[in-house]
Amino acid sequence: MADSDEVGSRITGTALHLLRSAGPGAVTIQAVQAHSGIAKTTIYRRHQDRRAMLRAALSDLMTPTPPPPRADTTDRLHWLVRNAVAAVDGGIGFGGFASLLTDEDPEFSGLFREVLGNQRAALVVVVDELKADGSIPADIDPEALIDAIVGAYVAERARTGRVGDWEGRLFDLLSTALRS
Repeated sequence: MADSDEVGSRITGTALHLLRSAGPGAVTIQAVQAHSGIAKTTIYRRHQDRRAMLRAALSDLMTPTPPPPRADTTDRLHWLVRNAVAAVDGGIGFGGFASLLTDEDPEFSGLFREVLGNQRAALVVVVDELKADGSIPADIDPEALIDAIVGAYVAERARTGRVGDWEGRLFDLLSTALRS
């Protein structure tokens, strides 16, 4: 019998794979069962329904590990940039993001926005710490800064069809702008 953590990881991994490859409508208990080989009864023992399964997958995905203690300003800004886009980049993918924008699956959209709020709260803490220690201007709006990072990421994909050295270019821009 498979280890309990391994089974949970297979369920959430399969749900995320289906989400990224075919959109939120493809994430069903039946589809996860078919793609993972895990019995429906095992999935239902862990997750009451599709919503609970998606919540678990998204929550695991969007819980950032805090930056290392005593990380310098550069490292914390890099952490912020990487984690601000993690929900799309390594998370729901651009297919899931497109579904979110079009509200193709209102249940998924509501759930994603709920889980996203928890992820963003962790990002705001880091921005507030940067403000408190004088690393960035005290009047920076944390939500606007996070939105600017995510918006730049999405714009790069829309403009070029991929995301290349975007992080380095954005970091250089932010470093210059936030020193002012």
